[in-house]
Amino acid sequence: MRKTTDAVAVIDHLVEDDLELRELIDQESINAQVAQLIFEARTKAGLSQQQLAERIGTKQPNIARLEDGDYDGHSLTMLQRVARALDQRLEIAFQ
Repeated sequence: MRKTTDAVAVIDHLVEDDLELRELIDQESINAQVAQLIFEARTKAGLSQQQLAERIGTKQPNIARLEDGDYDGHSLTMLQRVARALDQRLEIAFQ
C-alpha cells in the first residue's frame, strides 16, 4: 500500500478480506452516525438533553446514551420517539 493519510483507505487496507472485522467496523460506523444525527437534530432544535428527555418521557441519561457513538442499543421505537419530539420524520434505507 502506498503512503496515505486517508483514514478510510488505511482501514480498508488493514481489513482487506476479513469479513468479520468489516462487519464490526460497519456496525460501529452506524452507531456513530445515529448518535451524531440525534445530537445534531437536538442541538438544531435548540434543546438540551434534559428538554428532549422530557418531551419523549425519559430521563436525560438516556438521551446522553443515545448520543454516545459507542452505544449500540438504538431501538426503532426510541428513534421514532426522538424524531416525533423534534418534529422530524425518521427514514431508514437499505443500501
